[in-house]
Amino acid sequence: MLARENAHALGGGTDLLVTIREGLVRTEQLVDLRALPDNDTLTWTPDKTLRIGAATLIATIAEDARVREHFPALSMACESVGSPALRNMGTIGGNLCQRPRCWYFRSGIPCLKSGGNDCPAVDGENTHHAILGGGPCYAVHPSDPAVAFTALDAMVEIDGARGIRSVPIAEFFVGPDPDPTRETVLEPGEFVSAVVVPGSSSGASQRYTKVLQRGAWDFALVSIAVVRRTDGEVRMVLGGVAPVPWRVNPSVEEDLASAPLSADDLEVLAERAMYDAQPLSRNEYKVTIAKGLLREGMAFLGRET
Repeated sequence: MLARENAHALGGGTDLLVTIREGLVRTEQLVDLRALPDNDTLTWTPDKTLRIGAATLIATIAEDARVREHFPALSMACESVGSPALRNMGTIGGNLCQRPRCWYFRSGIPCLKSGGNDCPAVDGENTHHAILGGGPCYAVHPSDPAVAFTALDAMVEIDGARGIRSVPIAEFFVGPDPDPTRETVLEPGEFVSAVVVPGSSSGASQRYTKVLQRGAWDFALVSIAVVRRTDGEVRMVLGGVAPVPWRVNPSVEEDLASAPLSADDLEVLAERAMYDAQPLSRNEYKVTIAKGLLREGMAFLGRET
């Protein structure tokens, strides 16, 4: 059914129905995925690997005791999504596949995502846009769980008429070059059926932190997920700064994992992590926030060693 022209997958509908109302999506058929077998369950294996059905509510993940114990960064990220009402309606698959919240795109102003010839944010109001990995479009990906999943080395299970395939979440999201109309590798007729978090990312030290413009119920200006795995490897991923969840330069992660570091060392690493940042005219403040979150995250991992 999804392979039909102008058919769209429906989970919680918290973003899809809005995009339909905004005229960004034209659909002749909605295919409700919530009743598929095991599509709304959390399944654990003996090695603590977690399979999350794509129709699982975000609130369910946030409140699950075993998720809090083994993958606290994911629990914290899910808990920070929107409002309680949205978390109890939105699904994890829909959250990963939601469209960017760029105000030009959402307001029907011609842009690269809607068939226009350029990105109006470049010379316009770009307070919330990308400082890393942008161009030619500078919209940022809005998902909080996506940032945590990337730090946890999750795999995305994709289903469709041609069968099931799995891709690392770092490869699931795609940047705007060469095709700014896409955010994921999903092909027509495919849908996310599950996210699998490996047991190797369980436990150790991890957390998710989000900086908002408002006190709550808002998308991240900048966020970060930090993980030190039981094997000592470190993952740091930023949100709100790029068109995809942005993993910090692995050399910074390796230096952090190698030895205890002083406050001066953390400052140097934070500077190095943001070396490639290219802020637009009104969002350089994101560089400052990101450096602060990096220093805090690295200090947290150092204390928890």
